[in-house]
Amino acid sequence: MHIPDGFIDAPVAAGAAVVAAIGVGVCLRGARRTLDDRTAPLAGLVAVFVFAAQMINFPVGAGTSGHLVGAALAVILVGPYAGVLALTVVLAVQALIFADGGLTALGLNVLNLALIAGLVAWFVFRGVVRVAGTGKPGIVAGAWLAGLLSVGGAALGFVAEFALGGTAPVSLAAVGGAMVSVHVVIGAIEGVITALVVWSVATVRPDLVVGLRAPAVASSERQAVAA
Repeated sequence: MHIPDGFIDAPVAAGAAVVAAIGVGVCLRGARRTLDDRTAPLAGLVAVFVFAAQMINFPVGAGTSGHLVGAALAVILVGPYAGVLALTVVLAVQALIFADGGLTALGLNVLNLALIAGLVAWFVFRGVVRVAGTGKPGIVAGAWLAGLLSVGGAALGFVAEFALGGTAPVSLAAVGGAMVSVHVVIGAIEGVITALVVWSVATVRPDLVVGLRAPAVASSERQAVAA
């Protein structure tokens, strides 16, 4: 899922970098209002966990492997603002130190893996728990679906970027088909991991799961956007 240098042309990469910078700026402002003594340390732990988990690859088909994205897990536990920032830090460290994702493609990767995936996961999880409740079925179903669709959202973001500025001699149909078939499997596994971790935390400390105390968070988010 990490886009390397040169895979998307410069104009599209630059446009994505601008959008990503604006999104991260909004999240910085929002995090100042929504982080508290409980979620601030957890945000750091989430970033460390996602960073480590992304280093572990699992097979999803012949010659193909995947790894945890972590956007759903991050936003459910610490909220959309802090969750997006945690993923942004992880992606920046990976690009700068481990060459996992290109430097010129960092904006693309932040847009897809942090902003798009994070926002999709947040709204999916909140929608499910509002309908199904905050008991075990609602939490597990919401976290699993958030994990699945967050990966799908990131994959569709990449397909759109490739359609606008892809440089590889591969047809859009081939890219789209490959991305959908592979990332459905990756998303399903992501959903299982997300559901297991979120339910484990919710069982012990439900007050630490921002996605389960959304009325107050939603109010803070509206204030952050209005400020």
